[in-house]
Amino acid sequence: MLNDNEAMATIAVKKIHNAKNFYEGVLGFKPTGDDHEGVVAYDSGGSKLFVYESEYAGTNKATAATWVVDDVDGTVRTLKGRGVDFEHYDFPETKLEGDVHVSGKMRAAWFKDPDGNILAIVNNTEH
Repeated sequence: MLNDNEAMATIAVKKIHNAKNFYEGVLGFKPTGDDHEGVVAYDSGGSKLFVYESEYAGTNKATAATWVVDDVDGTVRTLKGRGVDFEHYDFPETKLEGDVHVSGKMRAAWFKDPDGNILAIVNNTEH
């Protein structure tokens, strides 16, 4: 039923102004113009990312959104250059190469936004 429909990510933040500085200034998103008070919408590939103000911002202990990128290592370097710190986790059957977690062909890295939301990048293993 839902498998034929596009999914979107919704991420709770404490202050929309601070979130815009991060999602636009650091991650490079551009607002779609579909903003409402306390909500900003971004295009992300073929889907949407909504960032909204909530008192529950940063309380999720799991990954809130993941982006598939062609070059995880290059993206990590770019984001580090923009001040992003990467998380290191102890995953079974995964080794850490710098800030990149590696398991077989999968390369992935996790980081947090200013409100503590966990975000990730992963390579496209189909290439």
